[in-house]
Amino acid sequence: MKQEVVISDYLEKDLSTAIAACAPDKLFVLVDETTQTHCWSKLNHLTCLHDAHLITVAATDTHKDIETLSQVWKALSNGGATRHSCLINLGGGMITDLGGFAASTFKRGISFINIPTTLLGMVDAAVGGKTGINFNGLKNEVGTFSDARVVLLNTLFLDTLDPQNLRSGYAEMLKHGLISNTETWAELVNFPLETPDLNQLQDMVAQSVQVKQRIVELDPHEQALRKALNLGHTIGHAFESWALKQGHPILHGYAVAYGLVCELYLSAVKTGFPVDKMRQTLQFISAHYGTLGFTCDDYPLLLQLMQHDKKNTSNRINFTLLADIGEIKIDQTATEDEIKAALDFYREGC
Repeated sequence: MKQEVVISDYLEKDLSTAIAACAPDKLFVLVDETTQTHCWSKLNHLTCLHDAHLITVAATDTHKDIETLSQVWKALSNGGATRHSCLINLGGGMITDLGGFAASTFKRGISFINIPTTLLGMVDAAVGGKTGINFNGLKNEVGTFSDARVVLLNTLFLDTLDPQNLRSGYAEMLKHGLISNTETWAELVNFPLETPDLNQLQDMVAQSVQVKQRIVELDPHEQALRKALNLGHTIGHAFESWALKQGHPILHGYAVAYGLVCELYLSAVKTGFPVDKMRQTLQFISAHYGTLGFTCDDYPLLLQLMQHDKKNTSNRINFTLLADIGEIKIDQTATEDEIKAALDFYREGC
């Protein structure tokens, strides 16, 4: 069944339609403490949610773990959920990842609806059917492929975001621009991210989601083309896990932005990505995302974390690189020395 993604201007009507399509005997809404405070009030008056059971978990990616997953399972069980129940995930990527995994495994799978409230959730986590939790110190180590019945995108939630979370989601949009076409990429690197026009951003979100949807529909289980979506993520996920181990977690999109710096460098060196486009992209990232303070002493751990990446085969670290914007080269490998050179490039100020 193809995942339905609705760019919603009429949230109550579209949510009522989505719930009716699931025909649930019981309805549950999963939020974290942040989205309960800032987002639930935008929905809790809706007639279609009148009988919904609210499940609240702790916020931030540090709680996307097996303990919180167990908490959601218990809440569903204690609330009388059956195989015919439905879970609405209202939140950012942490909630849609966690809630999707909980729904896909409870009673061997119940329906769920994603309503992402962050830019990152809208353009990445909530769309595409990947669910999961962090485990054993590794990002998204355990999970499933399971599509939400419906994903509702409404940018009214973006006015609840702080600038850091807006930038976090925008990094995934930048990645989508790099793997699509020059016009989309150019609009993204010239967008005034510090003073965003939310109407223009909604159009850009729709375009970004279409890039991901098109790829996911052609390759739902990441056998080939879907690996394009991993641009920036092999090193980015290592940065994210490294920061988590240091006790100073960083937002996913920031890790992706830093990963893009290194992997565009590898693209320039190994697959001929144009240096002028690399520089323009890196200038945008430098201006909006700051820097990550690792040293060469951290290289062994970063390389070890890259070895755990799910895309790897035969103990080789695999990358998605670019020959140009939209010219995707999947299943590229790099030696340890080449990866260290990319990390050096980042540390030396690009």
